[in-house]
Amino acid sequence: MRSKSMARTLVTATVICAVGAAGLVTAGTAAAAPSGKQQAAASESVAPLAVVNLGLTSAEAQKVQRWLRTYFNYTGAIDGQLGTESWKAMQRFLRQQAGYTDAIDGIVGPNTIRALQYWLRQANGYTGAIDGIAGAGTQAAFKRFANGLG
Repeated sequence: MRSKSMARTLVTATVICAVGAAGLVTAGTAAAAPSGKQQAAASESVAPLAVVNLGLTSAEAQKVQRWLRTYFNYTGAIDGQLGTESWKAMQRFLRQQAGYTDAIDGIVGPNTIRALQYWLRQANGYTGAIDGIAGAGTQAAFKRFANGLG
């Protein structure tokens, strides 16, 4: 009887040690390898900002980029993708011509769109609201501007 009791105690102790060891192994790998959420957050923080062509084709966006390079210190690629650097140059233009007072950050937010709409109303036949929403009318006027660049 004593040997059965001792065997149970030994089996119980072995199981407890094994469970504990597994916990330590798991804890070590969890500390060493970031979780999927951590990896996703890290990759999001270095992802480039979205391209915002506002309805322009690549060829039309290239015209805008060439114009921005000539007049507003755009130094990026002429690739037809209006990204952060293109919009920073556009914001410099809008600051000069349309009363844009927000940050020169390349983010196409409502204030950038409002200034663009204001300028498009003055120069490119935009008749819609100055509401910061790049709807069909804003995009059509922006397209007229781009195609007028030659």
